[in-house]
Amino acid sequence: MDSQLKSDPITDVRGDTSSRDTSSSQAHHPVAEKGFGAQDQNLDQAYWYVQNSNNAVEATPEELRRLRRKIDWWIVPIMFACYTMQFIDKVSLNYAAVMGLNKELKLKSNEFSNAATWFFIAYLIAEVPNAIILQRVPVAKWLGANVVLWGIATACTAAAHNYATLLTARIFLGIFEAAIAPCLILISGQWYTKSEQAPRFCIWYAGLGVGQIIGGIVSYGFQQVKNPTFSGWKIMFIVLGVVTVIIGFVTFFFLPDTPMKARFLSEPEKVMLLKHVSVNQTGIRNKHYKLSQALEILRDIQLWLMVLLTILISISSGVITTYSATLIRNFGYKPPTAALLNMPSGIVSIASTFIVGFGIRHTSHRWAWLVACCIPGILGGALMSFATGTKAGQLAGIYLVNSITATLIVIYQWTGSNVGGQTKRVISVALVSGSFSVGNIIGPQTFQAKDAPQFIPAKITVLATQAAAALIAVVLFVYYVWANKRKGATLAVEENIGMPGHDEERMWEDRTDKQNPTFRYVY
Repeated sequence: MDSQLKSDPITDVRGDTSSRDTSSSQAHHPVAEKGFGAQDQNLDQAYWYVQNSNNAVEATPEELRRLRRKIDWWIVPIMFACYTMQFIDKVSLNYAAVMGLNKELKLKSNEFSNAATWFFIAYLIAEVPNAIILQRVPVAKWLGANVVLWGIATACTAAAHNYATLLTARIFLGIFEAAIAPCLILISGQWYTKSEQAPRFCIWYAGLGVGQIIGGIVSYGFQQVKNPTFSGWKIMFIVLGVVTVIIGFVTFFFLPDTPMKARFLSEPEKVMLLKHVSVNQTGIRNKHYKLSQALEILRDIQLWLMVLLTILISISSGVITTYSATLIRNFGYKPPTAALLNMPSGIVSIASTFIVGFGIRHTSHRWAWLVACCIPGILGGALMSFATGTKAGQLAGIYLVNSITATLIVIYQWTGSNVGGQTKRVISVALVSGSFSVGNIIGPQTFQAKDAPQFIPAKITVLATQAAAALIAVVLFVYYVWANKRKGATLAVEENIGMPGHDEERMWEDRTDKQNPTFRYVY
């Protein structure tokens, strides 16, 4: 569980240990007078910022609450907008399918499935350069640039006139959207402690559910366009692309690269924040690549369990996000009605995401919340697979399966909280994000033309993968409990972390979770 949960000033005002006055230690600290050019490469940039600052303020719990609200209103809405458009742009192909894209482009057999799959193949391949680039360039700028580029790719989909051109547009969309999850995970970790991150993750991740609702409305609206020379689905892609480009420019120019560069914060507030989040021991920014940290990933069982968990979850989400509108249409509904009937899926996604996010904030136990999301997913998969004689049962199954969307945000936040060392951290979030692609590559391929219109094998896949994911979550819980006990008594460590003058330098060292004896895994 979160070792800092009880001492988080925002959660409980009794135990602020991360923001006490360290002026006495700073005044005599041998590195306090160093210029940035003499910095130890093993220490995070945030450490040097604090040491070179003259603002050694003692923050009160009320000041930290005000600071949190200020950050929330500036950072979270931008991340939310990016994730909302990422989802809408990605699944716009799903809506275009019920608007006549398949017929107009003369797609044959499994070509629609292949177009959906190649988006994720491109997404997966692009995670490799992302893992390298994200440690070298400002994360917020990289995110903004990619949002602009995928907006252009979305708009260009309107120019598709056959399978090859559609495939090209989807590949470029996948390449640019690959940056979204790693960037948002890293950005969230810069501004919040581990226990504070969960509700913020759930807010920007709720963009998925909002995207499902907006997507249904957008699809329904553009299906009313009757233009023989320029179809409604083409206009839809152009409008979505333009909106995304605007959001991309806002992200590029207004989302700070790090707390140290936040123009909306005063110098005392920046120092206050950095001291507050130092309890994470995951750092803010360090551009120096360490091969030893990259190699450690190969033998870190928690990451490979997280990869397997992500793949299992994403197989189901790939089925639902790509084919939900198609499945509903196959129940006998007209395309506009199918688009509207897909909207409750978004409500389920939003509800499950907020319940899980705020549940973790107050109770931790990420593994239990993940299992709780899988249970309705299993029930939904069973209804989709076996209640084939009733539309109501099939629709209920589709809606229930959408509860699994909240599990991915648990995995993202789990990974961001339990991996230390800047090189290892950047590669790990890219690895988990790439695993999401693998699951989404497998998911759509379970929909084969020969299985239409019921697609029973695909529905059974949803049932099986959710059950397996719940089991892996329990295994991760057992592993983290064992790993923390192996590291030593948690209480003794907590008494040493964050105390005035107690080895502040060590808290900002670029060490991995395994190298750092005071690092504790959350579960």
